[in-house]
Amino acid sequence: MEWQLALSLLLGVLFLLMLIGVPVAFAFLGVNLLGAWVFMGGEAGLGQLVRNSIMSVNSFSLTPIPLFILMGELLFHSGLAFRAIASIEQLIAKLPGRLSIVSIVGGTIFATLSGSTIANTAMMGGTLLPEMLKRGYQPKIAMGPIMAVGGIAMLIPPSALAVMLGSLAGISISQLLIGGIVPGLVLAVLFVAYVMIRCTVEPGLAPAYDPEQRKHGWERWKPFVRDVLPLFGIFVAVVGSMLVGWASPTESAAIGAVASVIAMICYRACTWQALYKALMETARISVIILFVLVASTTFSQLLSFSGATTGLLQMIGQYHLSPVYLVMGMLAILLFLGCIIDQVSMMMITLPFFMPLANSAGIDPIWLGVMLLLAMEIGLLTPPFGLLCMVMQSVAPGHIRLTQIYGSVMPFIILEVLVLGALLFLPWLATGLPQLMVTP
Repeated sequence: MEWQLALSLLLGVLFLLMLIGVPVAFAFLGVNLLGAWVFMGGEAGLGQLVRNSIMSVNSFSLTPIPLFILMGELLFHSGLAFRAIASIEQLIAKLPGRLSIVSIVGGTIFATLSGSTIANTAMMGGTLLPEMLKRGYQPKIAMGPIMAVGGIAMLIPPSALAVMLGSLAGISISQLLIGGIVPGLVLAVLFVAYVMIRCTVEPGLAPAYDPEQRKHGWERWKPFVRDVLPLFGIFVAVVGSMLVGWASPTESAAIGAVASVIAMICYRACTWQALYKALMETARISVIILFVLVASTTFSQLLSFSGATTGLLQMIGQYHLSPVYLVMGMLAILLFLGCIIDQVSMMMITLPFFMPLANSAGIDPIWLGVMLLLAMEIGLLTPPFGLLCMVMQSVAPGHIRLTQIYGSVMPFIILEVLVLGALLFLPWLATGLPQLMVTP
């Protein structure tokens, strides 16, 4: 069978299954069964498919996924994350759009502890949004920062999706995790600057500052020292252990999980109910991710076995595109796909094609990996599918319209696209910190 026909068959059946509402993982499973039967020799191909599936998840490098998820779930269900955000609100002084800035700073801190974009947005939207609307914040300055900062959890470690991307793409997971720190922090700074400038230019977006509510001296700093600095120590332990070469990603994830339990005990927030909820949610999310990994890995193998990957590489190679143009094409595809499908599906569909192209063109995998993460993060916000927009709609009051949610996030999408452009022409933003890592 010609590679064009094989590619059309696999992708055509895949999109057909997704179009009729079959869950992504099951859609890929159906395509894998069909492809194994057609391209790998019927019943023998199905047996090989099972063996390949077992091998795809029988990898020690995947262990950080449940451990990173567990970190965030422990801090979320114990209530420690909420205490940290409340203390940040007291610390921030007379700034325009104070609660919007709190959502950005607090969301960034929670991103360094959870690695879950959905949990980040749901927590910030459920706790801060009602209070902001009650105090008189306009919806467009209240919802936009919460959704935008939710996506940062995909970049800043611990990030389960970064581990998943590194595993699927064959990129160093530890370097990819470290490489996302600088772009993530740059985004947070730009978000804060935008909110301050916007609220200064349009004072009606946020209520005026009430000086009577401000605390002074130690009373102002005490909650921050008590509730934020110790939790920030978890992030330092996780990232620092990888940066200096003391621990692998798996070992650093284990350090973070143990440190989260210790924090719960020290804050007297370690209850059986919190542990049960955190463990059950971790198991649920981890099983979904690992099931998707099985489907994606076997799909990549089918593309290679059918000759589709090789044929596509040869066709694109005839155009002699430079690495920059290749990367721009990849990013454009991801930005388009982000409007219609979720991030896991984007990885599963594109990586089997992107990574062979990148390897043949000699593209730095860390630089490419960080840009792919940022492009997929933008997809979390872009309508009509934007997953974080859907999450915001689920936690926002009933009178908030979906068009208001889309409008509130557009300025932040523009800022993220600007940072993506900066990464494209300033690779050191992604590769500088990983280059400082000490190899264990």
